Amino acid sequence: MPAVTVENPLALPRVAAPVGVPGRKVLAVSTAPSGFEGEGFPVRRAFAGINYQYLDPFIMMDQMGEVEYAAGEAKGTPWHPHRGFETVTYLIDGTFVHQDSHGGGGTITDGDTQWMTAGAGLLHIEAPPEALVMSGGLFHGLQLWVNLPSKDKMKDPRYQDIRGGSVKLLTSPDGGALLRVIAGELDGHEGPGITHTPITMVHATLKPGAEVTVPWRGDFNGLAYVLAGRGAVGAERRPIGMGQTAVFGDGGSLTVRADEKQDGHTPDLEIVLLGGQPIREPMAHYGPFVMNTREELVQAFEDFQAGRLGRIPSVHGMGEGDVSLSDEAPLA
Repeated sequence: MPAVTVENPLALPRVAAPVGVPGRKVLAVSTAPSGFEGEGFPVRRAFAGINYQYLDPFIMMDQMGEVEYAAGEAKGTPWHPHRGFETVTYLIDGTFVHQDSHGGGGTITDGDTQWMTAGAGLLHIEAPPEALVMSGGLFHGLQLWVNLPSKDKMKDPRYQDIRGGSVKLLTSPDGGALLRVIAGELDGHEGPGITHTPITMVHATLKPGAEVTVPWRGDFNGLAYVLAGRGAVGAERRPIGMGQTAVFGDGGSLTVRADEKQDGHTPDLEIVLLGGQPIREPMAHYGPFVMNTREELVQAFEDFQAGRLGRIPSVHGMGEGDVSLSDEAPLA
């Protein structure tokens, strides 16, 4: 799990625990069920079963892999539409190629992030490059869906290509934690991701036995998802392990601690910290469309069928019949 690392964390700016600020307690810990996405790559549904009032403005998050593909096994997603939200694809290991009908696209690899604001709508595709399909290899990442407020749902699409080297790197006072700020702000340090909805996204690596307490905006919710390893969260040190999500209550700081002993193949605790300003608007969600009302969902579906969300570039030699909507039931 390389992502972005440094030889000497103590050379980085240090995040100090806030003084006199109540720490957030853990409301619940849930375990992500496993499933398959796209053409069949394995995922863990990080937010499954969590009440949306604790997730808002986040909609869903999938941990993709970690999986070691044999030659010919690597898979992606077919062309499909989006409207009304943003997708954040953070790749920890491997390589993924993105292209959309609005002209955005690029290749992301270890530690890179693609940030796609679907807005009014587009078609896109994500797939491993042909070389990786042929050779096989390790693939591991996250895809996060961030809702847009009603005023931004029909904005023009936007694509951000965030290289791993551009994330803001921080550490704890003793150097035991490496904090990668991908988007938002942490203790006055800003990540490169530009967001419509105010959020903070941090990938933290904690050495065995290390602990870090970070300041957290009081108007943000708080979530922590374990990519690998074992540890504890909250001032009460609630146990948490790989594939589990912690939901935090109110307060001004988050505490994370790595267990003294980790699994042999996972030397450190790898955890993603998420927070955002709740939108507090009605949400109507169907497959790749996230709107405010059922009528807007019906309109999105009709616009997709009529080709108004974009068309596949002809270089791919595919017709509209190759576009996938979802495997969910149609709108009632």
